[in-house]
Amino acid sequence: MPLKGSPTPWSYIFVRLLFHFVLKIFYGAIVVENTEYVPKTGEPCIVCANHSNSLTDALILVTTIPPGTRNMLRLTAKSTQFGRRTFTSWLIESAGTVPIKRRKDFPEGDVDNSEVMDMLVEALETGDAVCLFPEGMSRYHPTIAPLKTGVARLLSDVLTRNRDNPDFTISILTCSITYMHRQHFRSDVLVTFNPPMKFTPRENPELLAPVNFASIRDVTARMHQLISSQTIDAPSWDLIRSAKLAARIYAPLGTSMTLGDFVRITRTFVEAFKLSEGKGEESDQHKREDNEINALRDCLKVIGASLDKRLAIFTRTGRGIKTILYTGDSRTTVFDDHWAGKSGPIWDTWDEIAQYKLVYGLLSGLFVWILTVLLTLPYARTVVILVPVLMWMTLRWLEDAVSAFRAFTALLRLLWVGPTTLKAVRETRDDLHSCIMNLAVGTLGLPQNPERDFLESGGQQKGRVKTKWESGAKYFSVRRRRKRDWNETLRLYDKVDYPDERL
Repeated sequence: MPLKGSPTPWSYIFVRLLFHFVLKIFYGAIVVENTEYVPKTGEPCIVCANHSNSLTDALILVTTIPPGTRNMLRLTAKSTQFGRRTFTSWLIESAGTVPIKRRKDFPEGDVDNSEVMDMLVEALETGDAVCLFPEGMSRYHPTIAPLKTGVARLLSDVLTRNRDNPDFTISILTCSITYMHRQHFRSDVLVTFNPPMKFTPRENPELLAPVNFASIRDVTARMHQLISSQTIDAPSWDLIRSAKLAARIYAPLGTSMTLGDFVRITRTFVEAFKLSEGKGEESDQHKREDNEINALRDCLKVIGASLDKRLAIFTRTGRGIKTILYTGDSRTTVFDDHWAGKSGPIWDTWDEIAQYKLVYGLLSGLFVWILTVLLTLPYARTVVILVPVLMWMTLRWLEDAVSAFRAFTALLRLLWVGPTTLKAVRETRDDLHSCIMNLAVGTLGLPQNPERDFLESGGQQKGRVKTKWESGAKYFSVRRRRKRDWNETLRLYDKVDYPDERL
């Protein structure tokens, strides 16, 4: 008898719409790839993803899984998020989230998740989809942590309980989430679903009890490989900075490409830099290639440090303009950046910045809206619609203003340095571009002409207008953006700095 899955509660539908609205405002573009891999409602499924942005990761998954394919996704979260008088706690509980106790939250050792695991097993046997983050905790780190074996053990429990039904099928759907700048307003997000791993008692007897732990580790290793294969997974922030600079020189400003292409190019450079740092016996040719790549990385480090120094003045200018322009929801984000940096180590606090910005931004935005309606009560019918429209247009105007001022400051810098310095910079850039093209084309197998090749392969999807209606309503289109680069955020300068290696 085919499974039907649990019915979708109205509270889940409401929360999903709310999440969708908030994420669309905070992030400039959320690009989703391979939704055809998502199993349909009624097919037991465990959804797993990398976990670098706290509650925001769960919100992203809830809103990017097509509701027409999958009616709902059962979330899990740390138990300390439940039972609190906060808006975040209410959101989590309203979405039907299951609390999981973590050992780090209960140092006295009172951790028993047996009832929770029974609930998850029953949900899967009903045909539901369950979301788990196998890293075990959210952390602001450039690399994916070694995955816990809990997902594989849950899979084994489900298969064992249904061993009498050899055709019972359960899937593990891995998802790779890539944030360009996870905590920055109007940055971009890539969500890539990977081919599902399917299991049955007939085809996978090694996962039936009593199970060999090597089989559990094998499933976990396959999950890790799939997740890391479609996102940027680097051992240090410094390496990510170098790879992004290399990607932007290879595909120059204005190149039309999808966010997925940009991430994959950056990942290609990351993997090349990682391999060049590897130790072991190599041929003379490989040693020469590694030396050339390491020399290129050193050059990129110097340029990155130079960019940090030159952009310091624009950082201060941007903060000054924020103080003047940002009110309500935007002003709270400035406080959260400052608070999170002082409340603990980066890896354990910065992953929650986006979460606080989303929640406080929503609450303050609603407060401004309601207050405005109350102050203009005789005209409430008009104001209740006009205020959200004005808020959205204000954001659109701010984006245009920031984009125009960025272009102005870029031109001003070129005029300021003088012809001699400009000539030296051009020569350095040409030499660096030649080295990067030799690495990209000759060693990594990337296209010779990225501006042409990526445009032909779908670059028109670069967050710009796509349909006739959107083209006709250009200025008011949600997709209309003046971004020339996926690395841009709503700032007056390029975001090229990353946290210190204090992790």
